[in-house]
Amino acid sequence: MRISSRVAGAVTSGTLVALIGAAYVALGFGYGSSRGPAIEPAFAFDGTAASSTASLTPSDGLRGSVGTPAVDDKAKALTALQYAAGQGEPDAQWKLGQMYADGDGVPQSDLRAFDYFSALANAHPEETPGTPRARVVANAFVALGRYYLKGIPHSEIKADSSRAREMFNYAATFFGDAEAQYELGRLYLDGTPSDPHEAARWFQLAATKGQCRAEAALGDMLFRGQNVPRQAARGLMWLTLSKDCAGPDQTWVKPLYDNAFHHASNDERAMALVFLEDWLRGRRDNE
Repeated sequence: MRISSRVAGAVTSGTLVALIGAAYVALGFGYGSSRGPAIEPAFAFDGTAASSTASLTPSDGLRGSVGTPAVDDKAKALTALQYAAGQGEPDAQWKLGQMYADGDGVPQSDLRAFDYFSALANAHPEETPGTPRARVVANAFVALGRYYLKGIPHSEIKADSSRAREMFNYAATFFGDAEAQYELGRLYLDGTPSDPHEAARWFQLAATKGQCRAEAALGDMLFRGQNVPRQAARGLMWLTLSKDCAGPDQTWVKPLYDNAFHHASNDERAMALVFLEDWLRGRRDNE
């Protein structure tokens, strides 16, 4: 996959936008403004809106259902999305990539998903950071990075950690994407050779955006002093935040918190609470 040095200036016509909107509705997804899928605000662990939206994913805006569409409508909607993607419409390319990755309404195909994500990343690498479209592009880079980590069986896409690092690094630095920053941190922590200090730096950047797994990883490193200076109270604060935002697929987070809380001294617990209150106050002040 190439990364062009200039943005390919694709102009979406009103007809194409309307076509995509109709496709999203037919497939049962909410559709917001004429620019693309509605992006909901990110929420901090306490339920308040987060100050940064870099950790948002396009799927946040595709949750609203408008009823169960008929089979014929789904087929027409898929055709509409494929047409829009062929015209270079980023939202359609991203949605089709996700559909093929998950086998959602189409035969599951990582290779087809990879192709859609590649087309999106190639065409819009310099999309203005912070915009809804930039979030879609950043997520395409992250998806590509994850494919390069493992490779795609029976294809030319082989596992390539260096290529994965390139994808994550671009999304993490240019777009400030929290998912990419977390993935980059994991590569620095688990790679050979590893660089725990660089890993902690990327975890810190992602954690400040409310990325739950980054909060857990950073908190565990700081509490245990894992190749970084030990900051038990600060680590316990991050682990507390991660425990409160962890989803059902992140069952590994709570044991880290429980272990840290059990081994923390009373002074460390008290200081962690002070840090937590300061953090909450800062997030509210930045709303």
